[in-house]
Order: sequence, then structure tokens, then C-alpha cells
Amino acid sequence: MRVNFPQWNTRESLTQLLPGLAGLLHYQKEWLRDDLRAALSVTAVALPVAIAYAQLTGVSAVAGLYSCILPMLIYALFGTSRQLIVGPDAATCAVIAAVVTPLAAGDAKVHWQLVMTMTLMTGAWCLLASRFRLGVLAEFLSRPILMGLLNGVAITIIVGQFSKIFGFSFDSRYLLERLAGGAEYLSRTHWPTLGMSLVTLLVFLLVKRLRPQLPASMVAIAVAGLLVWLLDLQQYQLAVVGTIEGGLPEFQAPVFDLGLSRELVMPALNLAMVSFVSMMLTARSFAAKNGYDIDPDKEFRALGFANIASGLSQGFAISGADSRTAVNDANGGKSQLVSVIAALLIALVALFLTAPLQYIPSAALGVVLVIASLSLIDIKGIWKLRKRDNGAFTLALITLLAVLFIGVIPGITLAVLLGLFQFI
Repeated sequence: MRVNFPQWNTRESLTQLLPGLAGLLHYQKEWLRDDLRAALSVTAVALPVAIAYAQLTGVSAVAGLYSCILPMLIYALFGTSRQLIVGPDAATCAVIAAVVTPLAAGDAKVHWQLVMTMTLMTGAWCLLASRFRLGVLAEFLSRPILMGLLNGVAITIIVGQFSKIFGFSFDSRYLLERLAGGAEYLSRTHWPTLGMSLVTLLVFLLVKRLRPQLPASMVAIAVAGLLVWLLDLQQYQLAVVGTIEGGLPEFQAPVFDLGLSRELVMPALNLAMVSFVSMMLTARSFAAKNGYDIDPDKEFRALGFANIASGLSQGFAISGADSRTAVNDANGGKSQLVSVIAALLIALVALFLTAPLQYIPSAALGVVLVIASLSLIDIKGIWKLRKRDNGAFTLALITLLAVLFIGVIPGITLAVLLGLFQFI
């Protein structure tokens, strides 16, 4: 008797597992020119932002580059969005810093290990959510709650960067105490640092006005670094990034204290939730614009694998980057090849061009972070909700005030609880 076994279509199974690969297998050569232009633009925007976000997270500048390379390659294979660019994000970095900094107690090595551990936990939560098909959680945190959360995080980041822009150190961790001591902090202003901040801002504004097609953040940081090198401004106690060990990241499992790791479990869950919802808002908006659909469960899986890849390669947690995605779309990016090319270009910088990065002043990175955070602030949008939907306005306002008054982590926890109550 002849037995007929089912015929497995290996290629079909592979493309189901790797949706991005399906797009690359059906790549049209006429897309290449647009994808190359988009990849160069994305790289130009991603480089200075990645370095600045590494500083915000509290780790080495090269970790910002590592947080782009493998995650972008992984998402290009596992993601279902053709335009989405993943990478370091203001909200995720602020959350990590808020959780890890007090636990590390000033030990740089422990800090980096905890950052990697939290990143891996975030990825694991995403994979677990994907396994149980929890992509429906994209509706879990409504847009008003996310608006309040992002506005609060952005304001917290901006106030935190004043220390780098003015050249003083904060004595307190919390926003209200920092604002209350504002006059005393400003009296400690380091004038060479403030001067460098103003030069960076001036260059940024001039480039935006006179050459809007150029990456203003990259030009501003390059000019600031060049001035430090040419004029030897470090003699005036100007803080800089310092020596960076380049090369490819060493794949490693974080070495962590079990007691400390317990403190990361729930914050990692909150971070996975916020990262996923934020990413889905960006991915869906550009998918709708370009006429295709997004699979939420596969996006959860792609975000999980991208975060695990980042953690294992000495990076930190990532999410969908709305500004870099917008740059990709504006430059005509057609496919996931944009992420692949941009990742390879950033890898070249990490391998061969880290030496010039040591001259970048911390003040310039602070200015770039403030500019990036300003794009997250939409107080007017929250106020408009008051006229359209008073309930949505209340949710957004409560979340915003929670982040400002009780901190980023408790604020995110409250946002998740509000989302749960609204969902139920």
C-alpha cells in the first residue's frame, strides 16, 4: 500500500516565519535607487541619535551603534512593515535609565549588565506575548494614554538634559525637586559648556533653515566635535564622549545578580508593552499610507527577537523609531532593504570610524536629545481632546501628571492599569 505524506513547502514555511524575507525575495530592481537614498538618509539621522540615546541610557556611546545594527537586520527579516525603522527610542531609554541607575549605584559595569539584562527580559516578554497571540494589546493602551505618557517622558528627558547643556550635576533624581532647585542649579553653570550648547543649537537651526535636505543633528554634532578637536576645548573642562573601543560587539550573556534581576521583571514587562504599542502606532500609520496591512502578532515577535539581538550584542532596548521611519518614507524607501543597508553602514562606523566620536561634547548630545524630545511633546493635541472627547482628555492628563509627579516607572505602571480598565 502506498502512503502519501504531506508535502511541505519549505519556501512558504520560511516566508511565514520571516515575512520580511518574502519581501526581499520579490524585490523589484527599480526600487534600489530609492532604497539606497532612503538608507543613507536614515543612517545620517540614526547615528547622532543613537549616540545621544546611549548617553541617556547611561552606557558607552558604541552601545548606541550596537543597538541599531543587529536589531535592524533582525526586523528586516521578521517584521511585517516595509517602512518601519527600529532602533533606540527616547521613551525606552528614559525607562531603562530610571530603572537601572538606582540599582547600579554608580558602578558602570553593573549598569551596563543590568541594561542588557532588562533588554533581554523585554524581548522575552514580547516573544511570550506573540506566542499567545496577544497582538490585540495594540489596542490596550489607547492613543490618549500614550500621548500623556510620551509627553511626560519627553518633559522629564528635557529637564534631565539641562545638566549637560549648562554643565552642572543634579543632586536629586526626581523632576519636581530638580525644578524646585532650578535657580541654585543655574548658578553653577559652566560657561564653556553652555557656549558649546549654544553653538550646537545655532548650527542645527542654520542647517534646518538653509539646507533642510541635510541631516541637521549630524552636522551640528560634527561641527561641535571638530571645534573640540581643533581648539583643544577639553582644557576648559568641557565634558566629551571620550575614548570608544570600536569593533564588532562580543556576543555574551549578561552576568547579573539574581536579587537585582528580580527588580527588572515588571519594569521590563511595562517597557515591552509601551514599546509595542508605540511601534504599532508608527507601523500602522505608514502601512495605511502605503496600502498594506500589519500583523500585530508577528510584530510582537519581531520586536522580541530584535531586543534579544540587541541585548546579546551589548546594546539596549529598542522600539519603532517614528522620526527615522518618517525619514525613510519621505525619501521613497520601498522595502526592508533600507534597514539592511543602514545597518551595514552603521556597522562600518562601529568598526572603523569610532575614533572621531571621542571628541563629541556631551553638551552637543544634550542639545540633540532635547530637540528629539521636543518632537514627542504635543500638549496642544492633548488640549484638543478636551473638546472632542472629555474622557480621552482625562486619561491623557492623568497619565501626563503621573509621569511628572511620581516618576517615569510608576507613571507607566499607572498607564498600563488605565489601559486595562479601559480595555475591560
